[in-house]
Order: sequence, then C-alpha cells, then structure tokens
Amino acid sequence: MQGSPRSPRPDRQRLGRRTMPGTRLLLRLALLCGCTQLVAEASSWWSLAMNPIHRPEMYIIGAQPVCSQLPGLSPGQRKLCQLYQEHMMYIGEGAKNAIKECQYQFRQRRWNCSTVDNTSVFGRVMSIGSRETAFTYAVSAAGVVNAISRACREGELSSCGCSRTPRPKDLPRDWLWGGCGDNVEYGYRFAKEFVDARERERNYAKGSDEQARTLMNLQNNEAGRRAAYNLADVACKCHGVSGSCSLKTCWLQLADFRKVGDLLKEKYDSAAAMRINRKGKLDLVNSRFNAPTPDDLVYIDPSPDYCLRNETTGSLGTQGRLCNKTSEGMDGCELMCCGRGYDQFKSVQVERCHCKFHWCCYVKCKKCTEIVDQYVCK
Repeated sequence: MQGSPRSPRPDRQRLGRRTMPGTRLLLRLALLCGCTQLVAEASSWWSLAMNPIHRPEMYIIGAQPVCSQLPGLSPGQRKLCQLYQEHMMYIGEGAKNAIKECQYQFRQRRWNCSTVDNTSVFGRVMSIGSRETAFTYAVSAAGVVNAISRACREGELSSCGCSRTPRPKDLPRDWLWGGCGDNVEYGYRFAKEFVDARERERNYAKGSDEQARTLMNLQNNEAGRRAAYNLADVACKCHGVSGSCSLKTCWLQLADFRKVGDLLKEKYDSAAAMRINRKGKLDLVNSRFNAPTPDDLVYIDPSPDYCLRNETTGSLGTQGRLCNKTSEGMDGCELMCCGRGYDQFKSVQVERCHCKFHWCCYVKCKKCTEIVDQYVCK
C-alpha cells in the first residue's frame, strides 16, 4: 500500500500498517506451497453475492468444508475464510450492494453492469482490463469495507467492535465523542487482506500483460477502499429538553453507499489509460496527463463494443434495451441503440395518486393508470 488514505476527519493515519492476525503468514505460506497457479477470472469472490451464505452461527469453528464449498475464492481467500468464517456473510452483502450500485450508476449506459451467472457474475467482459472493469473492482472493494465496518459496529463480528477513532480536534469542546461508530479502520484493513489476496498470490513475468492486469486490479481495489474510507464522516445526535440540542453526542459514520458510487463514477469518467513497462510498473499511455494517485481508477485495455452481442468479449449488446426518445445523452435512443433504430410500444403504468393525510396518522392514496409510450432498441 502506498501510504495511508488521507482524511481531514478523525485521525486515522495508522490505517494499513497493521494486518489481520495471522493473515500475512497464511498468505506467504500460500505462495510458498505452490498456490501461485493461475486462478481463472471466470470464478470470483463476487459470486458470494449470488449464492446464499448461512448466518455466522451456523459455522463450526475451523470447519474447512464450509470454506471449501464457497465458490470463487482463491487459495489465500479460502484460508482467510477459515480464520474469519463469520465475516463471509458480510463480504457477500458487500458484493451484493456493490452490484446494485454498479447497476444504478450504469443504468443509462450501453454496458449496464448486468450479471450473467452465479459463478463469474459479470461474465467474460471482466477479462478485459477496461474502464468498466476498473469501476467494478473499485466498487466491489468499497462494498466490502462498508459491510464489514457496519457489521463491527452492530456487534456481529467477534474480532472487532465500535470504531476507536480518536476525537476530532475540531469538534466543539462541549460535544461528547462517543456512541458506537462504524469501524472503518478494521473494515479497510480486512477488505485489503481479503480482496487483494487473489492478486498477491500471482507471480507473473515482469512486464507481462498478466502482471499489468494484476497491478491494475490492485490499484482499483485500493481506490475503492479509499473512497469508502475517506467519505466516512462525523455524525452527531442532539440531546436536551424539548429538543433544545444543548448537548451533542458524535461518532464516526460511513457515508451512504450512493455517495461512494457517485464518487467512483466520477473516477471512472476520468480514469487513466496505462501500460506496463519493462520494470514491471504501470506508466501513463499519454504522458501529458497527470499520473494517477492511489485514489484514481486506471485501465489497460480499450472498452469493447457494447452495441452488439459478442460471446468472445462477453458483451450482451443493447437489443431490447429501453431508451429515451427525447434524450441526447447516452440513454437516448440514438446512442443507446447504436444507430440501429428502435421500436415503439405502449404500456400501462400504475401509480399512487390523490394522496390524502388522515388524522391520525396515515396517508391514503388512490391508484391511477396511465398509458405511456416506450421505446426499445432494435
């Protein structure tokens, strides 16, 4: 890790220097015992979002079959699973939230983050080191940070609890620093160990395309974690007679995941094109641009053509996608349909209408139907 995430909020500079107990040794053993074999991209820990995971109480301490049966884990991730079995359900939740956020952010794009199966999740399109792949890796890593940090706060994990972040220096002296904050430090560290494990196990030739892809993944994983970490901020609650707010109690709280998704979407739009050099480092394709920071997304391959279905690249195409006839943006029929044209059809939409508040205390609405024109790509 290149330094620690910077934040103007509570002092968390030591983040990343500590590792989860025993995990570094396990990862080194995985490397030494011949676990450096290529792990197919067709299988990923993202599949934890698609396959139901038992509640932590159902696990038996040290029961290897549980971890060996979870699909998509690399050898190092499987060893971490054996050490932290109760974490796996929350990793799955983080991946699920990441997929939902990805689909929201790209809902009006030709590639809309569609899932294709329960194993590879996104299909072959992830084998291409594109901007879209960069975003997917970043938002997935951020999802794990969020889920683990929140699970710590809620007392769901035995190895962590509330945040121990020191009191911010700029917090008013008469405000209390307490409550139970989201443990962003632990969430960051665990996400780094788990998500990066697959990449760290690999040992490719210096300057090879495979090494370039590994470095790309690590960079984007880190950018995603930093987005979740840096957006965490101080939240406060008022106390006092009749809501006078004469006293406040404050704690560290994760940002809404939509804000994380919005930030990473901005990073996607400004992602840097990179290439591997002979020394095994990523360089900018265009040296006139500023070098990416650890907070930025990078990619090594141009995006495939998402207009047409292509089994080789994994593109699903845009045939049958809804489009906006009046929009000139990416969701407009001209761009979404790639010039192929579109079909028009009418659909019935049912909405709540004529809502009235009744004392006390409920709202009663009627249902209104409307026939609207919709358009789908040919």
